[in-house]
Amino acid sequence: MTQPTDFPRDPARALPPNLRTALWLAELGLPALPLSRVKRPVGNCPDCKASACGDRPHMLAAGPCVCPAPCHGWAAATTDPEVLASPAWAAAWRQAQGVAYHPGGAGLTVVDLDNADAVAWARRELPTTRVVATTRGEHWIYRGAMRSVNGVRDGVDLKSTMAYARWRGAGTGTVQPLPDVVRALAVKEPTRARQTPRVVAVPAPAGGGECRHRSPSYLVRGIAMAEQRITEAPEAIHKTVYRTFLAVLSAHGRCGCLTDAHIKRLFTAAQEKGESLRNCEDAWNNARTKLGL
Repeated sequence: MTQPTDFPRDPARALPPNLRTALWLAELGLPALPLSRVKRPVGNCPDCKASACGDRPHMLAAGPCVCPAPCHGWAAATTDPEVLASPAWAAAWRQAQGVAYHPGGAGLTVVDLDNADAVAWARRELPTTRVVATTRGEHWIYRGAMRSVNGVRDGVDLKSTMAYARWRGAGTGTVQPLPDVVRALAVKEPTRARQTPRVVAVPAPAGGGECRHRSPSYLVRGIAMAEQRITEAPEAIHKTVYRTFLAVLSAHGRCGCLTDAHIKRLFTAAQEKGESLRNCEDAWNNARTKLGL
């Protein structure tokens, strides 16, 4: 893999260096997005700033961000050069301090090793693959997508689907297939015994049971992302559960498409993180009350 030193320039205007890199990554099939100076995705667009569009819509989206500007983290990543170089993204590239990509969108998994001990562990335990040096450790890149999980070991994060990794160069070595030892890192045993979730019924409004937003996959992906948000929460579990329930209900509570099975999945995810059944019910009912459901 070469660096984008020879990427053609637009004769009408000079492209920002980070945009040139993003266009080159897109040409290679890596969905790209701009990063701010704090290594986070560029801030929300005006329509979504301060959760105006319904509290983290990217957690419930059925695909790439549909806002005109790149405001929803990994969901904004794209391989479409017309989107990356569009006027709507121009301000983001002017303030960008780096470029990130969505590994899962390219069928990749990044094992993010954040310190020397983590790097030493990987060299002992993981199959060799392409390695990219970072400021504090290394990125080990494998071919194959999986669920993203932070903190699978001290200093080790897995970045693949619904996550982004900062582009730090092509690295060295050959990308190898994702090994079972890495997939196994994402499997976490519940810290507490499971409780049988009791279903809380949601009144079916005049929506006919159909998600009115985009397609049936919108609801399916939304529930899966909500489960992941709860499962991967490192702290503030009560707040995370409530906000996740609120986001799900704000998107789907009025169109009648939520079923008992969907609610059970959310309750199960919360209880496996240690939430009691009563706390789950309180969070759900509080979210319904806030939304007037």
